[in-house]
Amino acid sequence: MARTTSAAKLLAASARSRCLSLPRLVRVGLLLLSAQLLSAQQPSTTAAQAEPAPATKPATIEWRHYAADLASSKYSPADQIDASNVATLEVAWRYETPDLGVQTKAPAGNLKGTPLMVGGVLYMVSSLQLVTAIDARTGQELWRYDPWAYELGVPTHGGFTQRGIDWWTDGERERLFLVTGVHQLVSLDPSTGKPDPAFGEDGVVDMRPDVGPPEVQRLTGLNSPPAVCGDTVIMGMTVNDFGLTQKMPAGHVRGYDARTGQKKWVFHTVPQEGETGVETWLDESWRTSGGTNVWSMLSCDPALGMVYLPTGTPSSDYYGGHRHGDNLYAESLVALDASTGQRVWHFQAVRHGLWDYDFPCAPNLVDLEIDGRTIPAVAQVSKQGFTYVFDRRTGEPIWPIEERPVATSDVPGEWTAPTQPFPTKPPPFERQGVTDADLNDLTPELFAEAREIFQRFLGGPLFTPPIVAGQNGKKAMVQLPGQAGGANWGGAAYDPETDLLYVPSQTRLGTMALVEPTARQASDRRYLPQFVDATGPQGLPLVKPPWSRLTAIDLREGTLRFQVPLGDGPIDHPALAGKVEVPLGSWPMSGLSPGWPMVTKTLVFVVQAVSTAPIQDDEASPRDGPATGYLFAFDKTTGEEVAQIELPDVPGGGPMTYVLDGKQTLVVPVGRRGKKQELIAYRLPVPEVRGANQTAAGTVAAGTPAADPQDTPGHPRRQRRLRDPGV
Repeated sequence: MARTTSAAKLLAASARSRCLSLPRLVRVGLLLLSAQLLSAQQPSTTAAQAEPAPATKPATIEWRHYAADLASSKYSPADQIDASNVATLEVAWRYETPDLGVQTKAPAGNLKGTPLMVGGVLYMVSSLQLVTAIDARTGQELWRYDPWAYELGVPTHGGFTQRGIDWWTDGERERLFLVTGVHQLVSLDPSTGKPDPAFGEDGVVDMRPDVGPPEVQRLTGLNSPPAVCGDTVIMGMTVNDFGLTQKMPAGHVRGYDARTGQKKWVFHTVPQEGETGVETWLDESWRTSGGTNVWSMLSCDPALGMVYLPTGTPSSDYYGGHRHGDNLYAESLVALDASTGQRVWHFQAVRHGLWDYDFPCAPNLVDLEIDGRTIPAVAQVSKQGFTYVFDRRTGEPIWPIEERPVATSDVPGEWTAPTQPFPTKPPPFERQGVTDADLNDLTPELFAEAREIFQRFLGGPLFTPPIVAGQNGKKAMVQLPGQAGGANWGGAAYDPETDLLYVPSQTRLGTMALVEPTARQASDRRYLPQFVDATGPQGLPLVKPPWSRLTAIDLREGTLRFQVPLGDGPIDHPALAGKVEVPLGSWPMSGLSPGWPMVTKTLVFVVQAVSTAPIQDDEASPRDGPATGYLFAFDKTTGEEVAQIELPDVPGGGPMTYVLDGKQTLVVPVGRRGKKQELIAYRLPVPEVRGANQTAAGTVAAGTPAADPQDTPGHPRRQRRLRDPGV
């Protein structure tokens, strides 16, 4: 069995490491070495879920992967923080990332990285791709590693950012794996922060030659963690969505040996000559078409030896006149043999995509009890508001998926699929399509103004194709959900105790018009995309609330257990003040994701970044106000909101939680582009922790009666239901 490195041993090794950068090494070392270190580890996990906590709960519960486990559950059996005390959480420590001290002009985005916790140590990656080890008790830095990625170029889509790293063991050794935005694959020893000399060249594999020549590399990047499945490190990549040429790089997926760094295989997301699926690219359009990439996270079932890829839209996202056909394996869930890269099965959710309906997040691997039998399943939530559920061994749908006719395009040269797949279960978790009935009707005045605005656009059901700007007097096509979803890269959290899937989503309108290239914006494509402002009445959304929501999906029955608004929304807006008494759902979002979920023994947490109400000034359109962020907590059974905690800065990624020395900690990454970026760690107040019933090992005892949360003075608990429960 692998020996998990303790914080004290790690510190001692780090003192000898050239990676170490600690100002108070001696004092921190004494504090760590004098601490009682507990060896109890997190319960083992199946391929799909964490095992229920045993009767004697461990003093340590870890978070070993980006989404807690390789199944992307985002679940922890931790239960110390519950409805009776979550509103009393306090900041235990704050860790500032080292990015502001790096001498570089390379652009970097918000802090998105969710840390891992293994052996009493947090491992995190900064926006500039520096990896640090942090004592999980105190927030003190133990070591730091800088791959100098910012000296090798700039990734597409806004520069450097990274959502996480992955941890791996083969039973003899442990490694951390980082992929950088400029296609470095790095293997680090968690105990020292030093690169593994047996891996690649001095611990680093330069993957740029595998991507393509420099002109191709400039159109790509990497900002999601790899998945280590078995002994294979697997990653996708980002591809520029707004290239001006027909020929664009394809987002092929690659696997590398976890011990040596040797490339093992490549899976062509755009099939090449002679491969299955190439026939879906008519007129040999596979030769020039790109995109079709896995820009988000992956999931892995080690027992089956399979990895699951959520793929994106081909280039260009909104005009496919140069890529006729269904375009496999775009906008698909693809299951591969993790060792060989061979396709096992696939399901294409959008044929010939024209709406930017990428699969935006890792699928959840779940084991379901349905009709008296256990089914190893996979559930994939989507931007368009569907949840697709399959037997993850074979790709057979758990419930029927119907082919339904959809609208065809009037754009010259375009090709559209005559049908698209619609799951019959579970029901959509978001509104789909836009008609007058979907418009903002909070007051008669707002509805009248919304109707006037809507007349300038082409609405319709889900999968209404884009139009040429000005066609039939319409400015653009409007789609609901929009290009950002629905769900986005925050994905869903899965509770293995109840088989409930929790997904944050947003009712966020999208627009798209097509325009011909100009001398200023030259292109060999017939049309280029153009976003058109569709701000609603008095700066509010054009469509009715709730504008963000949390949905609990029962995966045993294929039904919706509950839906509740996620956040209050602009209830103090001048047009609404005194006229609205129910939460509207947060709006507008700061960024693309409607939230990042996590589920524990009793609660569902959602971290959300929002902007304050739009500011109307002399500009043509309102602009968003200052951004902020919240940590929401809900009773996972009923959907009751039990806490809403404002964060000290804008969050950029998902929360995680762990238990160490019998104390539960919850960590959130916050911080904006070019500003101070931090991990914020929350714990219960010390008297709260000491007052809990504990075992001799320091573990909170099971079955402790919880106080009624309404007994807490000023507690914000209240039931929040949607205005339109029949989504």
